[in-house]
Amino acid sequence: MNTLGRLVAGSHNRNEFVLINAEESSRIKSVKELSNQICQICGDPVELTKDGELFVACNECAFPVCLPCYMYERREGSQACPQCKTRYKRIKGCPRVDGDEDEDGFDDIYEELNCPKPNSSGLNGGNLERAASGVESELESAAQHSQIPLLTYHEEDTEISPDGHALIIPPVDPMSYPDPSVPVNDGSLNRTVKRRMSDRVDVTVYGYGSVAWKERMDRWKKKQNERLQVIKHQGGSDGSNLDGDDFDDSTLPMMDEGRQPLSRKLPLPSSKINPYRMIIVIRLVILGFFFHYRIRHPVADAYGLWLTSVICEIWFAVSWILDQFPKWYPIERETYLDRLSLRYEREGKPSELAAVDIFVSTVDPMKEPPLITANTVLSILAVDYPVDKVACYVSDDGAAMLTFEALSETSEFAKIWVPFCKKFNIEPRAPEWYFSQKIDYLKDKVHPEFVRERRFMKREYEKFKVSINALVATAQKVPEDGWTMQDGTPWPGNNVRDHPGMIQVFLGHNDVRDAEENELPRLVYVSREKRPGFEHHKKAGAMNALVRVSAVISNAPYLLNVDCDHYINNSKALREAMCFMMDPQSGKKVCYVQFPQRFDGIDRHDRYSNRNVVFFDINMKGLDGIQGPIYVGTGCVFRRQALYGTDAPAKKKPPSKTCNCWPKWCTCCFGSRKNKKGKAKKEKSKKTKTREASKQIHALENIEEGANDISKEQSAETVQMKLEKKFGQSPVFVASTLLEDGGIPHDASPASLLKEAIQVISCGYEDKTEWGKEVGWIYGSVTEDILTGFKMHCHGWRSVYCIPKRAAFKGSAPINLSDRLHQVLRWALGSVEIFLSRHCPIWYGYGGGLKWLERFSYINSVVYPWTSIPLIVYCTLPAICLLTGKFIVPEISNYASLIFMALFISIAATGILEMQWGGVSIDDWWRNEQFWVIGGVSSHLFALFQGLLKVLAGVSTNFTVTSKGADDGEFSELYLFKWTSLLIPPMTLLIINIVGVVVGVSDAINNGYDSWGPLFGRLFFAFWVIMHLYPFLKGLLGRQDRMPTIVVVWSILLASILTLLWVRINPFVSRDGPVLEVCGLNCD
Repeated sequence: MNTLGRLVAGSHNRNEFVLINAEESSRIKSVKELSNQICQICGDPVELTKDGELFVACNECAFPVCLPCYMYERREGSQACPQCKTRYKRIKGCPRVDGDEDEDGFDDIYEELNCPKPNSSGLNGGNLERAASGVESELESAAQHSQIPLLTYHEEDTEISPDGHALIIPPVDPMSYPDPSVPVNDGSLNRTVKRRMSDRVDVTVYGYGSVAWKERMDRWKKKQNERLQVIKHQGGSDGSNLDGDDFDDSTLPMMDEGRQPLSRKLPLPSSKINPYRMIIVIRLVILGFFFHYRIRHPVADAYGLWLTSVICEIWFAVSWILDQFPKWYPIERETYLDRLSLRYEREGKPSELAAVDIFVSTVDPMKEPPLITANTVLSILAVDYPVDKVACYVSDDGAAMLTFEALSETSEFAKIWVPFCKKFNIEPRAPEWYFSQKIDYLKDKVHPEFVRERRFMKREYEKFKVSINALVATAQKVPEDGWTMQDGTPWPGNNVRDHPGMIQVFLGHNDVRDAEENELPRLVYVSREKRPGFEHHKKAGAMNALVRVSAVISNAPYLLNVDCDHYINNSKALREAMCFMMDPQSGKKVCYVQFPQRFDGIDRHDRYSNRNVVFFDINMKGLDGIQGPIYVGTGCVFRRQALYGTDAPAKKKPPSKTCNCWPKWCTCCFGSRKNKKGKAKKEKSKKTKTREASKQIHALENIEEGANDISKEQSAETVQMKLEKKFGQSPVFVASTLLEDGGIPHDASPASLLKEAIQVISCGYEDKTEWGKEVGWIYGSVTEDILTGFKMHCHGWRSVYCIPKRAAFKGSAPINLSDRLHQVLRWALGSVEIFLSRHCPIWYGYGGGLKWLERFSYINSVVYPWTSIPLIVYCTLPAICLLTGKFIVPEISNYASLIFMALFISIAATGILEMQWGGVSIDDWWRNEQFWVIGGVSSHLFALFQGLLKVLAGVSTNFTVTSKGADDGEFSELYLFKWTSLLIPPMTLLIINIVGVVVGVSDAINNGYDSWGPLFGRLFFAFWVIMHLYPFLKGLLGRQDRMPTIVVVWSILLASILTLLWVRINPFVSRDGPVLEVCGLNCD
């Protein structure tokens, strides 16, 4: 503390600190002046002690802190003063904590334990008054001979002006002066006792006999109990450096659990990430030596094969770099749900959690069974979140009456299912998967009525399933006149391609309650208008229609979209997302929170890599350390304003740093000279801009004052026109886009809102607007998810990857080989469309907020289908080498052997270390490698040709919805075969390589021992291809060990043609004819 040369007096043992003749701004004020001081932590007045003195926590700087905050800081916090960082000393009467020093003469065990002192009852008020008056007279006589100025407001002290006095009265023990006749002969301040400062002031001013401090304490405690319910988090006090610990919220005490960050990053341990990065660098170096050897050592007798293989290997290396380097900074995250509740949910007050609108999209109820959609909706309605903050919107893009009727049945069943879930806190809250769990459902259940109500609920759910199945059976045969509703009205969606928009609110209005008379979340059915001649943009158009409808009806600031087969497996999933979105410091730049996809109903071996574990547990963690994961189409919580095409909040630049050893004007930090030119250019540009702005200002000043109102009206009209051009002609929706915190007008009637909602889902609403271009889900690709997330990242937003301990969402995956290949085909086709569009990340988005490694990831996501061409060629080379006896590598030397071995070891080491920090098993990693080859030689190749035909020739392909039907038996669809042309290329490769192996081995047997050595390299190459295609071969054989005739016929035909064609035009055979050697046998 800076005393400015003044006299400082005080006592450490008595908690006394005095600064005499100080400036008004720096001196410590008297008790009278400090009587209205406010605690700088909680904002309550600093109370008086039981001796009537102002409480002072810090002896060094006297930073205003009240007693409860002082005790809390010593018990739970850093035990230091917030201002001077000096460790707090124990004050008499306060509990001891670890680290307190034992001080002589400072034993107050009675007050600490709240026990009465011996003989304390004999000291009454009169004795205390006589003791105080006796000591006062003694001190006044001793002060006349003392060199230290008298620290009182007594009139006899004329040398010190009243403004110069400052005294903080120390606490006094009445037992220190049991007899007023005992003289005080040392004259020191350590014997100062409580006494009057002025005879003209009432003693109650100084707290004598006053209980106001106790009343204030009781009020403060009551207020604190309302504000905070301190819950100890298991990881909140580990001393780690949490992100975002500087907040401006003055309503919560410092260092309290509610003021801590709602989430934090968990970088991987250096023991895992450093070796991984080292192996990547080593692998790059080895690749350099590998290509140096391959290019410098061509194969003279097989130059075509050598050149082809080198080109393929260069492409593979570039593809590896694009995939590898975005995984350079992998991180994990941890959320604190208890802190979220402390901050936004206070007992006895309405919840302050943000509202969330949840979107469920479905198209064809025959491929997406209504029972699965119903389970998804039920899990949403039963989510652990405030009821008035949740709204579920179901988009029926097929306008099916079956979906409408199934949703009506679901809303009725929800009235008993939702209270059951919340009463017993069950997981998951989708009844189909809850009742099918093979676990002990009585674990952790203590409610005596649980078993009885569970049995009742299971019976009710079976009745619900029967009613849904009856609806499905009825819908199998469509009447000639179309469907009619219960009142005889024809169903508006009988013509799927020509029908009006439909909206039905099933739940959420006041007269609908559950079985226990509690409110239910809002449930809305939406089917947008469709007319011939309009482009509807498939799923992206349906999602944009839901964005507009939800903005008119509920307008929540956050959105969650899930597929109809992805139910909420963790009822606290929304709270997990809000830990990132509602974080006061880091949440403002988060555009969406992506959850990993987890699946049910997949066989244990995951033959076709349906779980996609490598992508979700390795690649996405790497992206989270850069700018965030890509959007994968489901299980994602969005910020509504980010979907409206707005830029991310600008980041404030920290002030420039200077060296502490020089004055501030001397910037001797490194790099300052280099930036002078750049700064000068910026300053010049700023000056020119300011000059232009000043000219405009001077021009505006010349306008008459009467024109100001007209200009304001014109500017308002201009802004309104721009908003309507961007968002459409709905004034209600345009007004909702300006509300960052969401909400709808209170005076709006439900009828008017529904009328406006019908307008925003009309088929022509998006004409001449920026929907699908800059606003909402972006059009132009069947994989609208990648394109939408890419546009947000280009606007400077960042995303977050959240992996809760319990999976947030679970869905069904196509475990059948044909369906799986069609799913991969659709993804690859979308990537090709993005690659050939203006939104290609190779040339789009520069100058925005997209980081380079994030751009690498997006480039890799649109380039990977092109890898199918070199992959098919490379998988064909082993068979060609075995059939011709040639090879792509010359005779291998010791140097080449070392390079090849080092390359294979580095590839294996990279995979092992990725599995280690990603938590991926070796089976999942190997299945991913296998299906990369299977999908690359089939789905990716077809997607490439379909994308080129669509973009260049205008030949569009139909969008195939992946079947999500339930299995009749366990993994029954795994063995179900469906014919598709995607099966031909991989089967052809299998046959060619198997034939090549047979021919190569036969040739080696005929030619003797010397031919076996060169054969091993070719055989290894061929077996590499066969091993990667083995799951495909197993899928063709199926459970009955048979395969369709058409596959065999086409594959054998193509293999025979290619083999005969090769024999006829073999470029590696001499044009002068075969070289015949005399064998030495007499054939005659």
